[in-house]
Parts: sequence; structure tokens; C-alpha cells
Amino acid sequence: MKAFNHCKSSVKHFGGLELDYHDIHAWFDESKGHYADIRHRALRHHTQGVIECEKVFGIYITNSDNKKVPVKSIAEQHIREDLGFIPSIQDWFREIKPKAWMASTRRVTKTMNLM
Repeated sequence: MKAFNHCKSSVKHFGGLELDYHDIHAWFDESKGHYADIRHRALRHHTQGVIECEKVFGIYITNSDNKKVPVKSIAEQHIREDLGFIPSIQDWFREIKPKAWMASTRRVTKTMNLM
């Protein structure tokens, strides 16, 4: 779902204007600019992402209706709309297949096979 659609949904849930929620929804999907498939969600679409979102945006925002809206509620709404539930970071990390280079303390060279 695009940030714009998440914003429209936030207005239905919490009131205010779409722009009130844009920065939060855009933050969740920033990683799309670096990895443009659904795996980008592994960086912020989980319980730890909700906590990080609160650190960035505060405990609540005040929307255009002058209503205090918990950032946690906006973050959880975003993740539920994308995934259907809010996974833990462990749910994501369990799906990563460890490779030798991930545990290596030696410097990676161009000749090493990273796959």
C-alpha cells in the first residue's frame, strides 16, 4: 500500500487531514528506495519498528482536528494494513538464512562469494 493510501485510512480512523500522517507512513516505507520489493518491510514493519517510530515522532501527534493521536496507533495501523498483523522482529529474522559472511570478522573482498 502506498503512503497516500495509508494516510487516507488514518483520516478515517483518527480524523484530521491526510498530511497529518504522511511523515509517519513515509518513514515506514523509506527503505523501498533502497530495496524495492516487500523485503524492505523487514527493517521497520514489526514491533521494534513501532518503538523506533515513537522515538522519531514522539508519543503522539496533534492532528488538524486538534486531537492527540498516539503514534503507536498510527504505526500499528500501517503495519496491519500491509501485513495483516504485527510481527515481532524475531518473526522476520527467523526467515533470514544465515550465510558464512554474516558471521565472519574478516574483511570481505571482491573475490569472496557473498551469495
